[in-house]
Amino acid sequence: MAELLPFVAVETNKSKPADALVVWLHGLGDSGHGFAPIVEHLNLPKDLSVRFVFPHAPNRAITANNNMVMPGWYDIFSFSDGDIAKRADEKGVKESAEQILSLIDDQLQDGIAPERMILAGFSQGGVMAYHIGTRLPYQIAGIMALSTYLSAPDKLADEVVDVNKKTPIFSAHGTSDDIVPYSAGKNAADTLSKLGFNIEWHDYPMQHNVCPQQIMDIGAWIKNILA
Repeated sequence: MAELLPFVAVETNKSKPADALVVWLHGLGDSGHGFAPIVEHLNLPKDLSVRFVFPHAPNRAITANNNMVMPGWYDIFSFSDGDIAKRADEKGVKESAEQILSLIDDQLQDGIAPERMILAGFSQGGVMAYHIGTRLPYQIAGIMALSTYLSAPDKLADEVVDVNKKTPIFSAHGTSDDIVPYSAGKNAADTLSKLGFNIEWHDYPMQHNVCPQQIMDIGAWIKNILA
């Protein structure tokens, strides 16, 4: 068995075991530490016992960054605003999906039901959340995709699994995003909506980042699903 991805874990209630799980995937060049501090700002109820798991992506050479080695879920071939779906190395997406699924399986061994799990991601991590969440063979509580896009959208209709079509999806994007165009995020949400997925779209006056209002909205969404 391959070694599991390393991760940062944050428990919201240390007085009792977690009965819910949020797996949150970071963007290119970041690590699990990047989003871990956000948990305390979500204003979740004190009696809600959630384990947040923030995995670290493997280091890899990124073509679009002059082959610089950095944490990434897959290679990016170009940052051109042409066909954004072609940014993603599909082989790398699938390999990382297997690693993330192994980590999820390991976490669920602690007795947390899949129906109490949210899969979340930002940018590259959002690509992975979309890719995995739409293909899972079992139902989960929610999917959150922030400032992101779809990898290989032309193959999605043939690969989706219906079990999570009613699962709430929180999809959000900055209207001034200079890394992943706003149109790419909206097109991803529209594509999933047309395929029958339960998309909740949000946009914010920001760039390629998160903002206070978005964090408040995310906290309310998580509370609504898990409380």
